[in-house]
Amino acid sequence: MSRPDHSPATQDTPVSAAQTVLEYLRTLVSVVLVVLVVRTFLFESFVIPSGSMIPTLQVGDYIWVSKYTYGYSRFSLPFSPDLFSGRIWGAEPHRGDVVVFRFTKDTSIDYVKRIIGLPGDHVQVTDGHLYLNGQRVPCLDPHPYVARDETNTALEGEACAEQVPGSAGAGTVSHEILKLTDDGPQNSTPDYVVPQGYFFAMGDNRDDSADSRFMGDGPKDLGFVPMENLVGKAQRVFFSVTAEHPLWQVWYWPAEIRWNRLMRGIQ
Repeated sequence: MSRPDHSPATQDTPVSAAQTVLEYLRTLVSVVLVVLVVRTFLFESFVIPSGSMIPTLQVGDYIWVSKYTYGYSRFSLPFSPDLFSGRIWGAEPHRGDVVVFRFTKDTSIDYVKRIIGLPGDHVQVTDGHLYLNGQRVPCLDPHPYVARDETNTALEGEACAEQVPGSAGAGTVSHEILKLTDDGPQNSTPDYVVPQGYFFAMGDNRDDSADSRFMGDGPKDLGFVPMENLVGKAQRVFFSVTAEHPLWQVWYWPAEIRWNRLMRGIQ
């Protein structure tokens, strides 16, 4: 009877602790690199903290933003290093796009608004109505609308489907806005002419949005936004939660998820 071969050549070589740690580190570095590439060049996620884009975006929406749509500026990179100016492979946004960009007064802060005016456009709000290049922008099917902002304050007003003229041959962009009043400085503005290299942004919640209608030196005045400040185009709501209860009350989680908003496209 032959005896089993216990020669070293047939035995499994034990893996040392150092090899195991090295393999874990290699895997971790690979994952980090993939995440950095995706976040820098493809998609980045953001959460909506305020009600300035109601009804299009709700407080607690988590959105995907495409980084490649308008090319890349230094704000596309992690920590926004001042390595270059302008945009690489830049493409002009379209009127009606919902975009994420850096705040003009503090570029460490991300804003999300809708592009209403492009270079050369005349933008004005008169008695609560938007005028673009001298033409009143229609807002169809007005109806009552109630929402809550980030302070849980009820917003009771009228929503309608605004018809923003497309740009670069694109069709009309139809999207809902919320109107609470026709009074206030946000509803009676000068005729603004958008300069080259900039865009004019507005929130869909027209009476609760610090946007390009405010051109002063105040800490919340946005003014015209440089194209360089663009981060990307808001494409889709992938998750949404009301967060009405503390995080540790897990039994409320299913009820707080807005199931009807998951994977909803943004228009």
